[in-house]
Amino acid sequence: MKHNYTFMSTIRKYAEGGIFLILATIAALVVANLPFTKQWYQEFWQEPLQLIVGGVDLLMHNGKSLTIGGFVNDFLMAIFFLSVGLELKREIFCGGELSSYRKALLPVIAAIGGMVVPTVIFGLSTYFTSGGTDFALVGRGMPIPMATDIAFSLGVLSMFSRRVPLGLKVFLAALAVADDLGGIFVIAIKYTDHISLPHLAGVLLCVIICAAEAYRNVRSKMIYFMVGLVMWWCMFQSGIHSTIAGVVLAFCIPARLSHGTKYYIERIRTQIDKFPHYEVTVHHKHTPHMLSREDIQNLRSIESASDHLISTLQDTEDVLRNPISLFIIPLFAFANAGVCFDGMSVGNLFQGAALGVFLGLVVGKFCGVMLACWLGIKTRLVQMPTGSNWSSLSGIALLCGIGFTVSTFLATLSYPMDLPGYEPTQMQSLLNDAKLGILCGSIVSAVLGSILLNKVLPRK
Repeated sequence: MKHNYTFMSTIRKYAEGGIFLILATIAALVVANLPFTKQWYQEFWQEPLQLIVGGVDLLMHNGKSLTIGGFVNDFLMAIFFLSVGLELKREIFCGGELSSYRKALLPVIAAIGGMVVPTVIFGLSTYFTSGGTDFALVGRGMPIPMATDIAFSLGVLSMFSRRVPLGLKVFLAALAVADDLGGIFVIAIKYTDHISLPHLAGVLLCVIICAAEAYRNVRSKMIYFMVGLVMWWCMFQSGIHSTIAGVVLAFCIPARLSHGTKYYIERIRTQIDKFPHYEVTVHHKHTPHMLSREDIQNLRSIESASDHLISTLQDTEDVLRNPISLFIIPLFAFANAGVCFDGMSVGNLFQGAALGVFLGLVVGKFCGVMLACWLGIKTRLVQMPTGSNWSSLSGIALLCGIGFTVSTFLATLSYPMDLPGYEPTQMQSLLNDAKLGILCGSIVSAVLGSILLNKVLPRK
């Protein structure tokens, strides 16, 4: 019951954040296409940022300054991936939906199918419709449609409220988390161009420090954040994408309690029993009561025990929830979703990267998830989610094609403006096409999934 509650709170969190994500996306599209704001929009994100200490710019990477857009994509998204890493650790090691073979197998199988099939469809479609696009560029973009946007997909699912069986909600949330894990591996492996061993040694040292603090059960979030900041900088300079630092830090934050849950609950009950019972009458209810020193110590002991009942991992998740849902993800969407439609036509959606991403999300995600589920269930490796059937599972598979946030992030990594050997204008065109495919594919997946679920879910 506890873990069902955790998943429901996760669903509510992402559903609320999805509203701000949609508003930020609309704002980005408007600003990027208005005649008097589109140039400002493009130039603003390319403005350099500097952090000079002792005459050295700490934000310089490979001889280039970090831009405002780079700060959003490299630093703020590292905080987003810290939150993703915390969820992964909770679900894997703390009795969550990925903590056992039976619990994890179906969403993991579905996630694998939903990653493999879209990448294949993207590669084939883009190569045969792009008019001779460099095969290396096709390969760089193949991971773009493999992601499921947990905020958008759970936000759409939340519209059906109690009509959705709990098993389906848990399945989609667990699938999206497993999907994020796959995305993390792709970012770490595919988008690493060079390796700096001294900076990787710095990352390792930060991990050792965090592990030592976790072993000592240090609860101060500030210590982990400060070490994590150094870890991010070392990762930023190492050649591995800096967002991976957020995931590494998440797995260093302790999830255990120093004395266990029972110890603190019994301590709270003992201190409450010591607290004197007072008769509060109507006449005295607004009169302040002066506590004795012993009463104050009892209250402080109760407060301390209550704080220790919340693990550092769960406390960090709670602290990051609102900043990520209400600020970081909407800001990321505003910085990256602004596709300028100048020189573009409807025909762009039927060729090249745009078509590859669109088909990967709408067709590839659906086919991959459903094929994996069908194979797993028919071979009796796994069971159908509780309260669901093939029709409702098909609706969930369609929602998996909503790949906005992480897909857009993967697109910016696939087609950077400074990719050696290619013109910035060519990369900008590919990036715009990929974003167009992401927007259209996510919208179509959301609409089709909503229509199907509204038809097949029980009315009562």
